[in-house]
Amino acid sequence: MAGENGNSLLELNELLEATGGVHVLGSGRFYFDSVQTDSRAVEKNTLFVPLIGEKQDGHVYIPQAVEKGAGAVIISFKNFEKDGSLFSEISRKNPDVYFIAVENTLTALQKAAGRYVEKFPDLIKIGITGSSGKTTTKEIAAALLRQKYTVITNKGNLNSETGLPLSVFNIRKEHQVGIFEMGMNRENEIGEISAVLKPRLGIITNIGTAHIGCLGSRENIAREKAKVFDHFYGIGTGFIPKNDDFAGFLAEQVDGHVVYYGEGCDENIKFSADLGLDGTEFYVCGKKAVLKLPGRYNYNNALAAVALAEHLGLSAEQIVKGFESLEGMFGRSEVIRGKYTVIRDCYNANPDSMEKALEFIGSVSGSFGKILVLGDMLELGEDSFREHEKTGEEAVSCGGSLIVFAGTEMKAAYEKAVKTAAENKIDVKLEYVEGCSDAAMESIARLVKASASAGDIILVKGSRGMGLERAVSIILGETE
Repeated sequence: MAGENGNSLLELNELLEATGGVHVLGSGRFYFDSVQTDSRAVEKNTLFVPLIGEKQDGHVYIPQAVEKGAGAVIISFKNFEKDGSLFSEISRKNPDVYFIAVENTLTALQKAAGRYVEKFPDLIKIGITGSSGKTTTKEIAAALLRQKYTVITNKGNLNSETGLPLSVFNIRKEHQVGIFEMGMNRENEIGEISAVLKPRLGIITNIGTAHIGCLGSRENIAREKAKVFDHFYGIGTGFIPKNDDFAGFLAEQVDGHVVYYGEGCDENIKFSADLGLDGTEFYVCGKKAVLKLPGRYNYNNALAAVALAEHLGLSAEQIVKGFESLEGMFGRSEVIRGKYTVIRDCYNANPDSMEKALEFIGSVSGSFGKILVLGDMLELGEDSFREHEKTGEEAVSCGGSLIVFAGTEMKAAYEKAVKTAAENKIDVKLEYVEGCSDAAMESIARLVKASASAGDIILVKGSRGMGLERAVSIILGETE
């Protein structure tokens, strides 16, 4: 996407000042209108930022990035000192490509993104974080706020130390509201990306056990999530789930205004009916609204979005219209109807979201059967075995006729489910499929097809890394 009026997203002096970088090579007009860390996505006039990971150094892809049209490249001082002759040769052949040397390329990306955000002082900046429900809350909030504002969000779940900085470079002058979710895989990641966006409105969806493997406790998770409030300076507003047991702690971290949300917090919102797979019906100032995502946990995400919308001046009519415009989200409580009713919920999984999904499937009643496909919950660290065992124990109580446990960690869930079913004389067929290969997905689909009847509900839930949507595609491809 081109810069405003043909201008570079950042001028050279702005980039150097923000990153503490040094212009080491390149001449002519300095210009870039997009930013990438993946050389395969580089286009003409891209700023390429090679990142250094545990297994790979992105600097090796600089020749490809330049060949594809990169207008500028950020490199580390260490790599420039080590491979100076290589970069000089690239520059000799491509004299108009600017090379900026910095201490750390990831930090430089974040600092440059933060400087870019500062160019939009009137943008209403909203950060959303939590152990689960971030993307769903973001998408609901965006659907509502688009009834009054021009909105920019990060696409999918580009919410990480790199994803959020890349996302904010898509902000343009026509945008009035920016809604960005913030995820984490390590300590202080929320702190770093909060410093990029500096949100003045922050939503926390919940404090659960996702990523407890890297942070050690829910207390540490709460402390990390609360960093979304770090840049309020007395004038920001934090939206906190009233019924979360860390609500009081989170409120104490807000240097500004606190808005509690959740059932019973807003007299303008009245719950009406749980519509099962069709979602939740409720009223906003007496006007009927329907959240088309199933599960009361998604309704709580909707209440966070409604609280935000009310805070930003949306009318009840606009809020209701926003819910009408909300479309399904791939892999997130996505209901696919056909010969079978498939709930494709395989974009994220942690103990909290898994428990809520199992509670929901257990609450759905009818003449249909229920089949569960449950994949590994990743990044749980030393708690993984215990949490997967808990999932196995909970799953056998959902009334399913077949439960397929898939992956590596889910073996513990399978073994616990077998034991629990035997002890409690629960009639359910239990299967375990090892790994997440294409062959494993085919095995899952075969097991499901062999047991499923027309009209049955099939819940597919697992972490994104499992790729369970492949099994869903096989099932759908042979049933449509």
